[in-house]
Amino acid sequence: MNFLQQLPAFLFFTGKGGVGKTSLACATAVHLADAGKKVLLVSTDPASNVGQVFDAEIGHQITSITEVANLAALEIDPAQAAALYRERIVGPIRGKLPESAVNSIEEQLSGACTTEIAAFDEFTALLTDAELTRQYDHILFDTAPTGHTIRLLQLPGAWGSFIESNPEGASCLGPLAGLEKQQQRYQQAVAALSDPTRTRLVLVARAQSSTLQEVARTSGELADIGLSNQYLVINGCMPASEIEDPLAAAIYRREQQALQALPESLSALTSDHTRLLPCNLVGLTALRSLLSAEEHPVVAPAGKYQLPSLPSTQAMVDDMAKPGHGLIMLMGKGGVGKTTLSAAIAVALAKQGHQVHLTTTDPAAHLTETLAGELENLTVSRIDPQAETERYRQHILETKGKKLDAQGRALLEEDLRSPCTEEIAVFQAFSGIIREATAHFVVMDTAPTGHTLLLLDATGSYHREIARHMEGKSMHFTTPMMRLQDPEQTKVLIATLAETTPVLEAANLQEDLRRAGIEPWAWIVNNSLAAAKPTSALLRQRALQEQQQIENVGQRHAKRLAIVPMQMQEPVGVERLQALLTQNDAR
Repeated sequence: MNFLQQLPAFLFFTGKGGVGKTSLACATAVHLADAGKKVLLVSTDPASNVGQVFDAEIGHQITSITEVANLAALEIDPAQAAALYRERIVGPIRGKLPESAVNSIEEQLSGACTTEIAAFDEFTALLTDAELTRQYDHILFDTAPTGHTIRLLQLPGAWGSFIESNPEGASCLGPLAGLEKQQQRYQQAVAALSDPTRTRLVLVARAQSSTLQEVARTSGELADIGLSNQYLVINGCMPASEIEDPLAAAIYRREQQALQALPESLSALTSDHTRLLPCNLVGLTALRSLLSAEEHPVVAPAGKYQLPSLPSTQAMVDDMAKPGHGLIMLMGKGGVGKTTLSAAIAVALAKQGHQVHLTTTDPAAHLTETLAGELENLTVSRIDPQAETERYRQHILETKGKKLDAQGRALLEEDLRSPCTEEIAVFQAFSGIIREATAHFVVMDTAPTGHTLLLLDATGSYHREIARHMEGKSMHFTTPMMRLQDPEQTKVLIATLAETTPVLEAANLQEDLRRAGIEPWAWIVNNSLAAAKPTSALLRQRALQEQQQIENVGQRHAKRLAIVPMQMQEPVGVERLQALLTQNDAR
């Protein structure tokens, strides 16, 4: 494997949920430890299953993996890290500032930005701890910091003057005066990330066009901020030996087409391919096989698929159609098929004669390409983050910046370059579409979960602010959050795959939504092999393993559940989208 050659001390694995970055990180850790290297594996993934992979209890303390000499692991819980981060920031100012000021700071620290920064804060301690790094030949991180996180840490560029002139100011990072102590450590961490002799980033993807396009964006974003030592691993490729099965042959063809159309920026990277394995990557035998050049024959399993008897997704759409209007939101991690499912649901409603507005807040979505045509009663739009951000930025400069001097305006302009500005700007457009759903159907294909939750944070903050102003008054008011919380007005569908990590991430998303007072209406398990009934020995083994995850979703998480089979052909175009929902192979 190319990415294993001449390894630096730090190795970061990044990629969407379900592409196998945890498996690859764990397999690499075992490979290096087997070669006699002392290795520390660190997970900052909120859906981390490193402990499950090694069948060991791993928590917030460095823990030796008893079955692998030279290997230790650590799981950083982002929620716990965020709680500790908030208390470290807010604790010293309680009783010293007015309660309203403390509440305001706590509000600033309640968002997803803070969780990102808190996780980064935890592993910057590892990156900059000279004594710890001397104990290990390599420290591997399952989940790299996002470009969003790094850009936050790079703002403001004029740290000294900004903090000095705004000693009581605050941002989503916390009170700026409190950050002054962290400045040097953060700068050291960013320097380590940017140094190719110390750090390598491994971009993990699947051989799918949408996934590769998103990885290309991630690659460019990280390169723009100085993280340029990147390698690409395309994980879980269908072997040509399985193509006697029509479904396996169709998957193989799609993957080869995606690889031939690899984005130019990814073509320039040193890359590796791993083959699709018949088993889940749990346990040392499976982990060691991932990076092995030796192929083992796959024996067809004797078991049969025993999926629950469920209505088709079309029946679910018929239930949602009864009120004649409303907001339908598809949520879930990137790569689970939200765009396709959103388009299919919108087509089904429009075919029934309803007026439907299909829209997306996802910068990676390609609704027009998915629909591949027009349909009566259906309009399509996209909230363009860049356009909305520029509109919002100009509005703030023309209002708040109007009376500032040159230095104050320059600082305001710098603050408006924060990624958080984009979330606020998109929220304004998002709110308008929520109101529109009182007249007809709006189907919203949302951005990947982290971005979506930032939108909901903004929605919640706005709601609480309005509620404070309206307290004690007899006036009626409705905020966007109230509409999201009303099941008569909004139905949230969680999309996932029948795999461990996507289900864990979807379950975490459901808990986050419930904390915001939003109860998901249904789950959709997309691209199910078990529902497609393959004949390939490899795919049959993987299909049998899906059953546990589908049972987990049906029994523990979903009030309503539909299963969409993996398709022989890409579900592009109105006819294929409509057929996607009517299949009921899960019975």
